[in-house]
Amino acid sequence: MVEHTRETIQVNGCAIEVLRGGSGPKLLFLHGAGGASDWAPYMDRLAERFEIAVPSHPGFGRSDTPGWLDSMSDLAFFYLDALETMGLDDAHVVGNSLGGWLACEIAVRSAARMRSLTLVGAAGIPVEGVPMGDIFLWSPENRVRNVYHDQAIAEARLARNPSEEEADIALKNYFTTSRLAWSPRFCNPDLPKWLHRIRIPTMILWGAEDKVFPPAYGEAYAASIPGSQLRIVPECGHLPHQEKTDAFLDAVTAIAEEAAP
Repeated sequence: MVEHTRETIQVNGCAIEVLRGGSGPKLLFLHGAGGASDWAPYMDRLAERFEIAVPSHPGFGRSDTPGWLDSMSDLAFFYLDALETMGLDDAHVVGNSLGGWLACEIAVRSAARMRSLTLVGAAGIPVEGVPMGDIFLWSPENRVRNVYHDQAIAEARLARNPSEEEADIALKNYFTTSRLAWSPRFCNPDLPKWLHRIRIPTMILWGAEDKVFPPAYGEAYAASIPGSQLRIVPECGHLPHQEKTDAFLDAVTAIAEEAAP
């Protein structure tokens, strides 16, 4: 395991927890609805090539839940300040699901501190005629089963008995996700109008068997972000960084190398 740290930083009076590790070009990973409170195998792999920072968003994990947090717009503006506080200039930004949506909301406002963008099964946009999976309607077991194509991974997740802290964090993450993405469901209808503002090298990575946001959502992102690349990962669900880590790492590395000065 790559040596890593856990720290709490203050951004405009809001305390957030940040996991850090590795060396190399700077990379910011923005997690999805499930959070990223503990060092994970995909972080270890990223940290072999990058100096990574993995914050828990306000309202998630062990970070504060500020009273001002009402929308993804609030979160995007928060991260414009957080990038400066964390010392992330020319950072490669990777976002999964809710975190991919967040990455786009940040980038359409300002990509000045970003060198590249990788969207992994990103939420954020509507696609007419292609319904998304509704995690708010799925049972806890079905949520786990539906995010993975490989049911052996799902079975292993379901067999774990979470600690009291892990259970509390999971509930906190669920409540904040509901606050941010309940209505309209996991999208900003205005976002597609502004995706043309993303002018940095962009990789769009999608699981071919994604039941949350089917691949048509990746195709819509690719059609809206100038010069972006789309990779569809076969036999993979909503979490390529967990289920197909090699393909995930290859995609992140490819766009980072393209964006290298």
